[in-house]
Amino acid sequence: MPLRKTPFLWLVEKEWRELLTSRSWWIMLVLIGPLVGVSFVSAVRTYAELSGYGGTSDGVGEAFSPLVGVWAPTFSAGELAAAFLLPFVAIRVVAGDRQSGAMKLELQQAMPVVWRVAAKALVLMAGWVIASLPMLAAVGLWRSYGGSVYPPELMAVAAGHVLNAALTIALAAAAGSLTDHPSTAAIVTLSVTVGTWIINFIAAVHGGVWERAAGYTPTAMVAELQHGLVRFDVLLVAAILVLFGLVLSAIWMRIGVAPRRLVSESIGLTALTAAAIVAGTFLTGSRDFSENRMNSFPKPDQALLERIREPLRIEAHLAAEDPRRVDLERHALSKLRRVLPKIHVQYIANTTTGLFEQSSQHYGEIWYDLGGRRAMSRMTTAEGVLDTIYSLAGVTPPGEDGGAIFRGHPLAVPPKRAAAVFYGIWPGLAIAAGTFLRRRHK
Repeated sequence: MPLRKTPFLWLVEKEWRELLTSRSWWIMLVLIGPLVGVSFVSAVRTYAELSGYGGTSDGVGEAFSPLVGVWAPTFSAGELAAAFLLPFVAIRVVAGDRQSGAMKLELQQAMPVVWRVAAKALVLMAGWVIASLPMLAAVGLWRSYGGSVYPPELMAVAAGHVLNAALTIALAAAAGSLTDHPSTAAIVTLSVTVGTWIINFIAAVHGGVWERAAGYTPTAMVAELQHGLVRFDVLLVAAILVLFGLVLSAIWMRIGVAPRRLVSESIGLTALTAAAIVAGTFLTGSRDFSENRMNSFPKPDQALLERIREPLRIEAHLAAEDPRRVDLERHALSKLRRVLPKIHVQYIANTTTGLFEQSSQHYGEIWYDLGGRRAMSRMTTAEGVLDTIYSLAGVTPPGEDGGAIFRGHPLAVPPKRAAAVFYGIWPGLAIAAGTFLRRRHK
C-alpha cells in the first residue's frame, strides 16, 4: 500500500501547485531573462573592449577580474528582480490563502503554524531558484566564450543572491500576514526596501552610526558578497532577520487569537531579535573568496600586520563626500579592519562635502596613534597607509612578491548568442511552460 503523505508534504505540494498557477511568478520568470540579458551583454561588451576588442589598447584587460567585470553586474539583475518582482510572488503565496478562504482548510491539519510558514518559504525559495536559471545560463555562455571562472568567488556571489531572496521572502511573508490585503502588503514591503536605501544614503552623507547600520542592509550585504567578501557577522544578522520575518508571519497567521496577545508576542520577538542582532555585530571574522584578493592586503603585508598587537587609532580629517575619504575607506581601512582587531577609526569634519574646508590647515590630515606613538600623513592609498603603520610599529615592510600579483583574465570576445538566449529562448520557454502548466492545473 502506498505510504500516506504527512501534513507537511501535503502542504508543500499544495503550495507548489498554487505557485505554478500564479500569474505573478510566471511574469517574473518571463521578465528576469531580459533583465539578466541586458546586464550580461553590457558587462561582456565592456570587458571585451577593455581587453583589446575593437581596436582599443591591448592588455588593459589584464587588470580586470570576471568577478567585478561580469558576475557583479550580471547578478545585480537578480537583486533588482528580488526587490521589485519577488515580493508580489511571495505575498500572493502567503496572503492568497486568507483571501480565498483556504487558510481555514489548512488549519484543519494538525500541524504547527510555523511549519505552514516553512512550507510556503520552501516553495518560494524553490521558485526563486528556478527563476535564477538565466544567471546560470550566463555562466555557461561565459565559459563557452573561453572566459575564466573561479568557483569560490562565483559561489560567494550566488550566496549573496540567495541571501537577498531569503530576506525578501521573509519580509513579504511578514507583511502578508500583518496586513489584510495583498496590495497593502506590497506597499509595506516596498516601503521597507526604500527605507533601507534611505539608510544607505544617510550613511554616505553623515557616516558614524548610520554607516555601521547601513553595513547590514540587504544592499550592502549583497555588494560585499558580489565582491567575494564573506563576513560572518553579516551572515548571522541576515539569518536572524530571515528567522524574525518568518516567525512574525507565523504569529500573525493564526486565526482566533486575541490581538493583544499577538501584539505582545510580536513585541517580545522584536526585542529578542534586536538583542540577537546587537550580539551578532560583535562577531569577528571574514573570508575573502575573490581570486585577486581585492578585499585583502597582499599576503606578506597581511602576515606582518597580524603580528601587531597594539591598538591602532586613526583620526581622519575628511568630509563624508570627499573622494579621498572614499579611497581611504575602500582601499585601506576596510582591509585593515579585517586584520587588526584593535582598530578605531574616527572621521572629523565640519561639513558633509568638505568643499569650504580645503583652506583649513588641518583638513586632509590623517593621524595615526599606535600604542601612544603618533604620526601624520595625507596619503589615502593602501601603500601610504601601510608605510605609516610600519613606521610606527618599527618593522621593515615586506618586499614585493611578483609571483603573487594578479595578472587578470582578459577576454576580447563579444557576447555571442546571448541576445537570442535571454531575449528570445528564455521568455519563449517561460511563456510556453506557463501556458501548459496553468491549463493542466485548472
